[in-house]
Amino acid sequence: MAERPGLRSFRLRFPTGFAQGLEIGASVAVDGVCLTVTALHGGDAADFDVMQQSLSLTTLAGLKTGSHINVERAAKKGAEVGGHVLSGHVDVMGTLAGVSRPQNNHVLRIALSAPWMRYVFAKGYIAVNGASLTVSEAQREPGGGGWFEVWLIPETLRMTTFGAKQPGDALNIEIERATQVMVDTVRDALDERLGPLLPALRVLLAERGVDVDALSAPLPLPPGG
Repeated sequence: MAERPGLRSFRLRFPTGFAQGLEIGASVAVDGVCLTVTALHGGDAADFDVMQQSLSLTTLAGLKTGSHINVERAAKKGAEVGGHVLSGHVDVMGTLAGVSRPQNNHVLRIALSAPWMRYVFAKGYIAVNGASLTVSEAQREPGGGGWFEVWLIPETLRMTTFGAKQPGDALNIEIERATQVMVDTVRDALDERLGPLLPALRVLLAERGVDVDALSAPLPLPPGG
């Protein structure tokens, strides 16, 4: 690890075979942050530069020699996409609020600040430290923040660093873009059509336990979706 004004350089060591065919200029997601290869060291290590803005917005600032991270190569044309498409552009850091361990499962409850919680819905996608996960439950709270939960099977724990995470740890969150666009479009339409009436509508709905953001919620996925 090396420090320069406004820039930090990392050297990452990969599992055997991960870097096969990797080239300078290629993209690698590191805990969900898209980084560019600046140098190669044999077949199992590479250097990356991280600018100050990325350090301030993500968990990369807390990495130390020996830290374990999730890594993923950029998708190739024609490759199967098993989750949802990720950009590697982290939106915000969430906080691990709790961990529970039902039989053969591992549940993470993640606290998320406003306004980002408005884009998180049960059965929707979200990226946590670069892993595409399905939201099992989501709860918005007064003020716009809230929490959501994701369930991890043993294979996910084996392939990622989630098993070592403890309450209070920061996590990189990337919002699913299609959901964000839809929610923002609906909110803009409400603002445009209702104008001055919107604050009163918010109060009226709040008295009945309804959040305006819930009006833009995607329809539930069918069973097996």
